[in-house]
Amino acid sequence: MSQQPQPFTDVSADPFVRGFLHRSAHPNGDSLVLTHGAGSNCQAPLLIALAQTFTDAGFVVLRCDLPFRQDRSFGPPGPGDAKRDRAGLTNAIAAIKNLAGGRIFLGGHSYGGRQASMLCAEQPEEAVGLLLLSYPLHPPRKPEQLRTQHFFNLRTPALFVHGVSDPFGSIQKMQQALKIIPAKTKLLSVEGAGHDLGFKGKSKRPELPATVLTEFQGFFAT
Repeated sequence: MSQQPQPFTDVSADPFVRGFLHRSAHPNGDSLVLTHGAGSNCQAPLLIALAQTFTDAGFVVLRCDLPFRQDRSFGPPGPGDAKRDRAGLTNAIAAIKNLAGGRIFLGGHSYGGRQASMLCAEQPEEAVGLLLLSYPLHPPRKPEQLRTQHFFNLRTPALFVHGVSDPFGSIQKMQQALKIIPAKTKLLSVEGAGHDLGFKGKSKRPELPATVLTEFQGFFAT
């Protein structure tokens, strides 16, 4: 059983860390930093559901807002935001290191997952593993604009979770893209789901977080 999430802020960091902290009643020592997509924030229903499920399994989970979202309550990130957003993830990882003594994992939905993977390609020591939800392989209807340049340098094991109807990349294109990553990877496809993985608005897929947790535990068991 997990405790109620508590607001979390670290204003000593620049950019500072803001989000919600989930603590487990039976911690396993591992922790997970989770962040959101370009049009959302850390209160996204998908992130809340995953955080609760992982916390019930013993993880300390920090759901955090990226710096661009701290600056603006709505709207997508700008062209110059990405580097600062990755710095925000670095600071979130540093903050959670003081709360759990085991492995640190990093995850994010869409844009947040892209920044998480880029951070680990640049600084592989930041996390032992990645949870990448609906990775935005390319813009919708623009399959030629692949966002895979950093994949060649990604040596952090990564579990990808992707809807079969995601307009940001088909399952086939995702499978092809993962072949260029030198690290161990796995692709979990979600039937009947698009980019939101079935968590758009009030819609929820109650079975998905448990499925993701099971795949995650198996993938990172060794």
